[in-house]
Amino acid sequence: MVCEALRRKRRRHLSLAFAAAAVCALAAPARAQEPATIERVKPSIVAVGTFERTRNPQFSFLGTGFAVGNGSFIATNDHVVPKTLATERNEALAIAVRAEDGNVVVRPAERLAGDASADLALLRIPGPPLPALRLGDSSAVREGELYLLTGFPIGSVLGLFPVTHRAMIAAITPIVIPAARADQLDARSVRALQRGPFAVFQLDGTAYPGNSGSPLYHPRTGEVIGIVNSVFVKGTKEAALTAPSGITYAIPAERLKDLLERLH
Repeated sequence: MVCEALRRKRRRHLSLAFAAAAVCALAAPARAQEPATIERVKPSIVAVGTFERTRNPQFSFLGTGFAVGNGSFIATNDHVVPKTLATERNEALAIAVRAEDGNVVVRPAERLAGDASADLALLRIPGPPLPALRLGDSSAVREGELYLLTGFPIGSVLGLFPVTHRAMIAAITPIVIPAARADQLDARSVRALQRGPFAVFQLDGTAYPGNSGSPLYHPRTGEVIGIVNSVFVKGTKEAALTAPSGITYAIPAERLKDLLERLH
């Protein structure tokens, strides 16, 4: 009896070991492709900010963006783009991108379109286009899938070097939910409920303020399935909380596709 029990226990352990090995074998090819995907994505990542020649520093970082469409369009969060500029000091909207020689190049930009309901904005840059990222099918995203996000998590404090993190889709939830009590609703939540809630991606990865506007993309294909956003979503979804939750969210890329289509 004891020997039979030991044999069953050994077989069970072997089965678990084989299952774990199979999972690792399936995950290994995807992980092996991540460095090449990141290398391909990084030239499309830009810092969004303002430029003022007489200021020190001349470029003031506000958030992350990435090239889409024909490479002359930059996608970012609407809250990243300043609503007013100090025109008396010739302050202008700009992006900063790291060139092939390693130097940071600042280029002028202009606000082209926006979707306040999804906190998305499109900028246009003159001159040579940047390598554009493709937008994937965000409606096919499933909970538990792993994606990458690249941006500037601490802004320009440590230099404008794009940083990449992994993030799992922890949940797909409405951007705003009805509050339990009326006093837990604020004006932003009420407006979002009136417009109709849409689904957002809740991530298990940590994003920082500088990550606003970062692309969330497939580790193998590099296709963007979401735009990292915490400030806007938390302002509606977590309005009843007295302190920030630290949870990271992303706006599905379908909303960005809609914004791009309006330009044509």
